[in-house]
Amino acid sequence: MSLSSLPSHRVVILGATGSIGMAAVDVLGHLSQTDSDANWELYGISGHQNLRGLAEIASQKRPQRIVLSDPACQNDGLEVLRKIVFPRDMRIDVGPEMLVDLASDPEVDMLVAAIVGRAGLESTLAAIRLGKRVAIANKETLVVAGDLVRRLAAESGAELLPVDSEHSAIFQCLAAGGKPRRIILTASGGPFRQWTADQMRDATIDQALAHPTWQMGRKISIDSATMMNKALEIIEARWLFDCPAEMIEVMIHPQSMIHSMVEMIDGSTIAQLSPPDMRLPIQHALTHPRCLAGKTPTLDLTRASNWTLEPVDRERFPAISLGFEVARVGGSAGAVVNAANEAAVGLFLDGRIRFTDIVTACQTALENHNHETNVTLDRLLELDRWARAEVHQWQARTSRC
Repeated sequence: MSLSSLPSHRVVILGATGSIGMAAVDVLGHLSQTDSDANWELYGISGHQNLRGLAEIASQKRPQRIVLSDPACQNDGLEVLRKIVFPRDMRIDVGPEMLVDLASDPEVDMLVAAIVGRAGLESTLAAIRLGKRVAIANKETLVVAGDLVRRLAAESGAELLPVDSEHSAIFQCLAAGGKPRRIILTASGGPFRQWTADQMRDATIDQALAHPTWQMGRKISIDSATMMNKALEIIEARWLFDCPAEMIEVMIHPQSMIHSMVEMIDGSTIAQLSPPDMRLPIQHALTHPRCLAGKTPTLDLTRASNWTLEPVDRERFPAISLGFEVARVGGSAGAVVNAANEAAVGLFLDGRIRFTDIVTACQTALENHNHETNVTLDRLLELDRWARAEVHQWQARTSRC
């Protein structure tokens, strides 16, 4: 078969300079060299302010389009990128609205949604509306607008494939067939797994960023330390797998080898295991239902190892209970908690609140908002802005006490 007759996959990676984005670039390079049954092309990439990172990817992979989402890059940043990126006819756009434009490009059939936080919402929804395959690492899209995402995907025929290692594991377990009774998300427990509540109250930024297993960005690392990342994953699982909150459970697994499990109604439990490497779930999302040779390491079965599972202490990690509450009520709750968490994490990283204040701020915002159902995207964005302002006002009030 000639190369021209092979099926082509044109991929856009949004958030290409982050840890997930860089892993996706690596996976795409691997597939382009090893997949003899398809042509893989990195059509477009985006980043926020990391000009050098974008330039490095662009010089190696030659995408047709680049988007700088930070409006501040309109002048100096854009000129710097144009000087260091070749060829000259490569299209470079600036501004958050161009993320939607790139995600909507008719030449693109796959999108890797790897932008952290609510900033990735509109572009991910744009790709879903147009029926593209979306490899979704941006869990916040489902947390904020899960019901809307499901409705749009049903209308357009878009494929939503999980990239979070836990949700990819569940997806792979469910593919074995059978009727699930419980979905069991695993969590490393983060850097404070064995800390007391009093110790966590005085945790420093560096301590909170020191994840024992995964190399991640600052915001995600803090979410892991508070276990808010697992709270968001509970909400994500509720929408991604269309299951009630009562069907979901969380277990601590410090070794990060069992990425999640599914218990079937016959009493059997299926688990997905692999060393912690995000390239595996990324490749699975891009190539499904095909299973291709990958670059990721496999389990070393020649060495003895011990793996443990333990329940979550919800008193020390109240974010878990908060996640279950939001998954149960749905509606506007996800948008409020997600925005409150992003604002609170920012305040912690700025040294303005304590580590344990992060979840308290989220709980306060949720309690102070009037819950709504059947919420439009415009209203979700309004609630996002409200929740961020609410957290900053809460911080100002408590700092005066």
